[in-house]
Amino acid sequence: MSDTFELTMSRYFAAPPVDVFRAFVDPAELAQWFAPLVFHVPLSSIDIDARSGGHWRMTMVNNDDPEVVSPVDSVFEEVVENELIVGYEIVNDFPGMAPGTKLTLRLEFHADGEGTRLELRQGPFPELFRDMTAVGWGQSFHKLDALLGTPASFRAAMA
Repeated sequence: MSDTFELTMSRYFAAPPVDVFRAFVDPAELAQWFAPLVFHVPLSSIDIDARSGGHWRMTMVNNDDPEVVSPVDSVFEEVVENELIVGYEIVNDFPGMAPGTKLTLRLEFHADGEGTRLELRQGPFPELFRDMTAVGWGQSFHKLDALLGTPASFRAAMA
């Protein structure tokens, strides 16, 4: 395999850790923000078992061509409610990566004043895909900011 790189990101959300964590494990909330701007995740495709040994499954669907999909099928290795999600996905059809590569994801939710500092680590990636993944997470986090800024009483109506 060629050189590989890890993606690291830090993002502040103006919501407490309990709300940010829930957005990652509640299917109705996840469907509203996860995926880059050119994709969406149908609620019907989401299956989450948010515990150590559980899973995170969903399918990102291209907004312009629903035949273009990107499934996510991850295993949770460690879940600490409102604090930590650690998991991995075995990659078999990812350009530039050997079949069977273990792609890891670590999400840390830290209380920071009135909000949450999310620390993300993901990899290994070829450099180009690390950079593309950073753009995808960044776009997703813009949508998550909007969701977290929406009063809870309106969120249910939007789902």
